[in-house]
This record gives sequence, C-alpha cells and structure tokens, in this order.
Amino acid sequence: MSQTLTRSRPELPEELPPHATRAAAGIALVLSVQLMLILDATVVNVALPHIDADLSFGPAGLSWVLNAYTLAFGGLLLLGGRLGDVLGRRRMFEVGVAVFTGASLLAGLATTPGVLVAARAAQGVGAAMAAPGVLALLTTSAPDEAARNRALALFGAVTSGGMSIGLLLGGFLTDVGSWRWTMFINVPVGLAVLALTRRLLDETARRPGRFDVVGAVTATGAAVSVVWALIGAPEHGWTSVRTLGGLAAGLVLLAVLTWTERRVAHPMIRPELVRSGRRVGALTMMALVVGGQLSMFFLAVQLIEGELGFGPMASGLAFLPLTLSIFGMSRVTPRLLARVGATPMLLTGALGLAASFVWLSQVSAADTYWTGVFGPMLVNGLSAGLVFMPVTSTVLAGVDPAHAGSASGLLQTFQQLGGAIGLAVIVSVYAAGAVPGEFLPGAEAAFLTSAGFASLAFVVALVLHGLGRRARVAVPANA
Repeated sequence: MSQTLTRSRPELPEELPPHATRAAAGIALVLSVQLMLILDATVVNVALPHIDADLSFGPAGLSWVLNAYTLAFGGLLLLGGRLGDVLGRRRMFEVGVAVFTGASLLAGLATTPGVLVAARAAQGVGAAMAAPGVLALLTTSAPDEAARNRALALFGAVTSGGMSIGLLLGGFLTDVGSWRWTMFINVPVGLAVLALTRRLLDETARRPGRFDVVGAVTATGAAVSVVWALIGAPEHGWTSVRTLGGLAAGLVLLAVLTWTERRVAHPMIRPELVRSGRRVGALTMMALVVGGQLSMFFLAVQLIEGELGFGPMASGLAFLPLTLSIFGMSRVTPRLLARVGATPMLLTGALGLAASFVWLSQVSAADTYWTGVFGPMLVNGLSAGLVFMPVTSTVLAGVDPAHAGSASGLLQTFQQLGGAIGLAVIVSVYAAGAVPGEFLPGAEAAFLTSAGFASLAFVVALVLHGLGRRARVAVPANA
C-alpha cells in the first residue's frame, strides 16, 4: 500500500533544474512562432470578402490568397527540415522568422492582387524554414522528459487550435480595423522573436557531410506537385489533365527520391525514419485527422456566417468552444499519456472526432448555433486534443537528435498534405451535392466525408496498437 501511495504521489523536486527558467522561456518563444505560422493559414478566411472588395481579385483568383501560403509551406517543409539539420536549427529558425515577418509587412502593404499572392507565397517559404525547427528546438530545450511531454502537448494544442484562433483573430482585426491588420499583426511578433531567439535558444550542432541536392529537389518537387494538384482539384476536376498530371509528376519524383535516398551517404530523409511501422502509422493518422478537421474551418465558417448570419468577429467567437477545449486538453494529455498510454487516447479521440462530424451533418435550417453547432464543436475540440500529443510523441520517439529537424519536417509535411487532401476531397463532395444558393444540401455529405477520415484514423490507431503489442512480445522477458 505504501508503495502504491508513493507511486501515485511522487515527491516534488526541492529546486528547479539548472536553467529551467530560460528553457521554459525558450519553449514559449518557439510555441509562439508555431502559433503564428498555423493561424496564418486561416486568419484571412473571414477577411476574404473585404480583400476582394479592396483589390478586385475575382472569384477564382481569391482562392490563391490561401493557396499560395499552403503551397509554399507544404512544398518546402522537408527542405526546411534538412537545412536545419545541416546548417543549424536556430539559424534556420531565425532566417525563416525573418522572411515570414518581412513578407507579412509586404502583404499588409499590397495594393494589387499579384503583390499580395507573391507575399503570401513568401510567407509560406519563411514558414517552411522556421517550422521544422520548432519541434526540434522544443525537444532540445526541455530540461527533462516531463517537460518534453508538456511541451509536445502544448505543441499539439497550438497546432490544432491555431486554426480556430486564426478565425477569431481575423474576425476581430477585420471588424475593428482592416484586413491588412491580419498581416501586420505578425510584424511585431516576428521582431520580438528575432530579438529574443539568441538569448533563449542554443544553436544545435551542424551535421557534417555533403548536402543531398537531388533529394532536396525531388522531395520539394514531389510535395509541391501533389499539393498544387490537390489544391486545384475542386476547381478543375479530379480527372482533369492538371490534376492527374500534377499527381503523376509527384509520384515520379517520389520514386526518384526513394531510389536516391537509399544510395547517398547523407540523405535528406533518413530511411530509418520511414522504416518504423509505428512512425509511418502515426504520420498517416496525423494526415487523416488534419484532413478531416479542415471541414471545421471551411464548412463550419460558411454555416455560421451564411446560414446563421454571424459577422466576421462573431464567427471567430463562435469557434471558442473548439479552441478552449483543445487548449484545456493540453493540460491533461501529458498525465493521460503517462497513465494510460497512447492507444486509448488515440482510439477515443478518433471516435470523438467521427461523432462530432456526424453530429454536424445533421444540422438543419431550424437549428441555432446552440442547438446545431456548439455541441459538436465542443466534442471535436476535446477529441482533437486527445489525438495530437500522442501522435506527435510517437513520430518523434526514438529519433536521433541529429535528425530531429528532418523528423519534424516530415511530421509537418504530413499535416500540410493531409490538410490539402482533406480540403480537396471535402470541397469536391460538397460541390457535387450543393444546390445553388443553398448551403445545407452539400454540407451533409461533406461532413460525413470528414467522419470517414476520422474513422480511418481510428483504424490506423488499432493498427498502431497491434504493432506496439508485437514489438513488446518480440522483446525477451529477461531483456
């Protein structure tokens, strides 16, 4: 009995580890950058009508305000991760934040559609250079394993909650000021980060060896081709030459990348990173969950603004249940992971996500926000909060610190590609069932498609559980 009590109530340390305050500040710094990069994918969503009115984009061109950022971010993440491993993660983190900050200023000052789209693409380039270093610097800044798990939980909360925070912030800035402030807001944050980075973060050791040029070109080209094809699929069709050609080019480049990485001395993507079945499964689950979540930020925004008549700021506030529940779960998930393990969290979270999407698919014209949206949004946030931290932990488990940047870039590439695939599929399903001038007819099938993504994530979680059990059985009892 006394041993049980001792295990359940561990003694607190009498003093903090050396440099714990600096480490905590460094973790907060890199998380603030992750939040800035993630929310920038959605911060302009509720401002798009105002941008169109100001710069006269037209219906087709306006989508590139979002797509230019996604394309550059998702396509260059692997290259950004590899550059961090070779040149130093803090250095690439600083360069990425500087590029992102300058591009944000340019975007806010844009007076033509071309300048705004180019600036959004430059933001994506900066994000791709900075983002892989976030996870790598988090794991190296944490003073112990418990702090590392807390940092990973907060990373998951920021990643999954940042999109809804972007809607809230974008609505507020657009209502009280101008759409331009959705860009300008990044400038003071970026400058503050640049001023503090060298004080709070240590540089990582550079990896010796030649840079894998062929791997960099083929990995980046494959990601850009696939993301570009998927972004345009809803507009041009899944069987169009543009879509099929882009996907085919991506597959060819991926095949060349696979062949190259097995033969070079210093590959951009370490083959051992994708030899682990659990890591590949966790990456797949991340892509499926993020893909399903995109319906919350594409369809739910239209539901809240179009059907319920909310304005930009009110629409952002409507996402508070999702945001707060995700961040609330981030305080609990490190303890849950230590107590019950990853599998129950992943299974419960995936089922909860599927249930929330099915619930949203039943929304009718007679529903209000409280009867049709609040409940599923709350369930969705709690469920997403259960998934992101254990998935991230599984992907990074056992990775050599020298390759943490590449692993981080791989994880975030799957996030971006999952989002692109999810949004393309959801938009196509929505368009197939839509009635001109009405939102609800196409939305039911689209929300059910998101439920399908979450259900597939549940199946992957079961596979991960089976792989974990086999790995434990394979270890001799006296090992």
